[in-house]
Amino acid sequence: MSLRTFIITGVLSLLPISELRGAIPYALTQGVPLYLAFIISVALNALIGPLLYLFLSTLHKVFLKMNWYERVFGRLIEKARKKVADRIEKYGYFGIMMFVAIPLPITGAYTGTLGAWILGMDKRKTFLAVAAGVVIAGIIVSVISVFGIEALEFLIKSNH
Repeated sequence: MSLRTFIITGVLSLLPISELRGAIPYALTQGVPLYLAFIISVALNALIGPLLYLFLSTLHKVFLKMNWYERVFGRLIEKARKKVADRIEKYGYFGIMMFVAIPLPITGAYTGTLGAWILGMDKRKTFLAVAAGVVIAGIIVSVISVFGIEALEFLIKSNH
């Protein structure tokens, strides 16, 4: 694996838009072995919980003094609350894990962590729930990616 591929995979794992849902397929299309794509993507994506809590307990407080940030963050909080409140209030940390595990847009580690933070849930238990959800999402995305790539290769070969 080239350094460039490693960096792009890592950045995709950490970005709120893609997380591991974008990182694993990218790495696989670059020829990275599945086990390595999985380990890198899951490990970095699982770091989002602690990194987001670190941000929320430090820089976030400083940024809240800026009007534009307060407005943007307020909208983000409201969206996150609507997405996760019912599941988390009903199922607790298991709800966070399952929410993060669903590999769909806006159901990843960022929203799960933010939802738990909004509801004042325990930090360490949230980290564990988010990490477990990330592992499950990583397995799902890996399986879908491998079968998708194999199906594409089959279609390409059968047309020649």
